[in-house]
Amino acid sequence: MDMQPFVIFKKKLLENCSRVIVGKDDIIEQIVVCLIASGHILLEDVPGTGKTMLLRAFAKSIGGDFRRIQFTPDLMPSDLTGINFFNQKKGEFEFRPGPLFAQIILADEINRATPRSQSALLEAMEEKQITVDGVTYAMKQPYMVMASQNPLESYGTFPLPEAQLDRFFMRLRLGYMTREQEISVLRRPDSQKLLEELESVVEAGELEALKESYPQVRVSDDVAGYMMDLVEAPRRSELLLTGVSARGSLALYRASQIFAALQGRDYVIPEDVKQEAVWVLPHRLTLVNQSHLDNVRFLQNLLDEIPVPLEKL
Repeated sequence: MDMQPFVIFKKKLLENCSRVIVGKDDIIEQIVVCLIASGHILLEDVPGTGKTMLLRAFAKSIGGDFRRIQFTPDLMPSDLTGINFFNQKKGEFEFRPGPLFAQIILADEINRATPRSQSALLEAMEEKQITVDGVTYAMKQPYMVMASQNPLESYGTFPLPEAQLDRFFMRLRLGYMTREQEISVLRRPDSQKLLEELESVVEAGELEALKESYPQVRVSDDVAGYMMDLVEAPRRSELLLTGVSARGSLALYRASQIFAALQGRDYVIPEDVKQEAVWVLPHRLTLVNQSHLDNVRFLQNLLDEIPVPLEKL
C-alpha cells in the first residue's frame, strides 16, 4: 500500500494553514485526521485563540465553503436549516438554504443555543442531510462541523447532553501561543490579508481516494487489544458514571489508522493509539466528581497504568 498520498496531503495542508496559524501544526494534523474520517470536532478554548481564523484557513485550503454561526438562546432551527419562502414574482414557494449548507462550519458557543437548535445541527452532523417541511436535502461533501465551547464559563445555558457529546469525533484545544510565536504574529502582515491570499491545495478526488484507502491500514491483534483495554477500563471504574461507547472505540480505531497513514506507515503502533486517545476519548467520559479529577487526567492515568504491547520479534 502506497502511503505517500497521505503524507503529501498532510504536508500540503500543514504548510498552507501555517501561513496564517502559527505553532498549531499538531492541531491542524488532528483536523486532517477528522476530515478524512468524516467526523466532527468539539473545540473547548478561551476566546481569541484563533478558532475562526484556523477553520477559515482550513476551508480555503481544501476548497470548501465556510460559514460561522453564532449560537444564542434565541437562535431558531430554521435559522440554521433554511426556510421555504413565497416568491411573489414566480408565484410559488422556494427553499432558501441556511448556513448549515456550507461544507466547513464553525458553530460558535453551541451550548448557548436551545436543545431544539442543537438537534437541528445534530441531524446535519450525523446524517449528512437536512429535512425541511418534509423534504430532505443532502449535504455537499466534504462536510465537517467544529463546535466551540468556552471552558471558563458555566458551559452555557443549555449544556450538551452526553449523547450529543459522543457524536463529536474528537475534542481539541488550541491554547495560547508561545512568547516567540506571538511576537512573530505581531510583526507579520495582517492575518486577514494572509487569509485572502490562500488558495486551495487539494485536488479534485484526492480526499475521497484517501477516505477509501485508509481502512487498509493494518491493526494487529495486540494493538487492537490495547485499544480495547483503554476503552474497557473506564467502563469498570467506580470514578465514572459513563464510560466509552462503541462509537468511541470505533472512532479511536479509525483515528489511529489515519494518524498512522499520515506518518507514512501502513500499520498502527501503540504510540498512534496513545496519541489519538487523548483527543478521541476524554469528552466521552462522565466522572462522578468532576472537581477532583478531570477527564484528560483520568485518561492520562490510564495510559500510564495500562501496559503497552511490545513487538514480538
